[in-house]
Amino acid sequence: MTPRTLVLVAFPPEWAAMAPHVDASEEHRLHGRTVLVGRFAGREVILAQSGVSMVNAAMTTQALLDRFAVARIVVSGVAGGLDPVNDVGRVLAPARWGSFLEVGMGRATPTGPVLPPLPGATDLPPFGMMIPRDVIVGRDDEAECERRWFVADPRLLDLARTLEHAHDLSVGGTGLSGTAFVDNAAYRDYLHATFDASVLDMETTAVAQVAFANRVPFIAFRSLSDLAGGEADANHLPDWLERACANVSTVTRAFIAALPE
Repeated sequence: MTPRTLVLVAFPPEWAAMAPHVDASEEHRLHGRTVLVGRFAGREVILAQSGVSMVNAAMTTQALLDRFAVARIVVSGVAGGLDPVNDVGRVLAPARWGSFLEVGMGRATPTGPVLPPLPGATDLPPFGMMIPRDVIVGRDDEAECERRWFVADPRLLDLARTLEHAHDLSVGGTGLSGTAFVDNAAYRDYLHATFDASVLDMETTAVAQVAFANRVPFIAFRSLSDLAGGEADANHLPDWLERACANVSTVTRAFIAALPE
């Protein structure tokens, strides 16, 4: 099979911004969704929807790796902004990704929430009763260990940096993913301060963990569709979703076109 770039979006608005640009030679079905195989920005690609959520993202990514020859994974979609320096519409490509809801629900004590001595414990501060933990993961040639971060491929990040001046794109920093849509200012501030994170979504870290386990290079582009509760009035998602999808589609297409043949 021809090694291809796997481009993953999460849900229909992101798909609508990307699928028209694929010159598809094949269509497949996976978990009730269409998968397009063809050319995109002049390169051989597979375009698929993961579905929203960490479980859907992990399940879909592994299934696609099992079915196709995948040279690299590019995640493309919208997300919530955590860093006050970034406004809606900006596209970010973080250098590392972690899980914001890999947590324990601590027992209340006079000195704060506590957990028993479990693997994955951290020294990070809690948010209410939620105490951050590291995930425990290995791969065929590496024993399991506690891991907080899954890193984007350095060569793909370097390529993305060549696009920063031509697009509203920032490469580097930290992204987070979890099983909740966040629209809470206090929790937003906590995640930004505790993890030094700039963006959060509901899929990328799951994809990154599967990529790590399978030794497949990955990178993620996320356009800010809202500020995760940081807006002064109401969440910006209804007004910015379409524009954010268009922004990240443009950057992703430019990135794919810049890949070597």
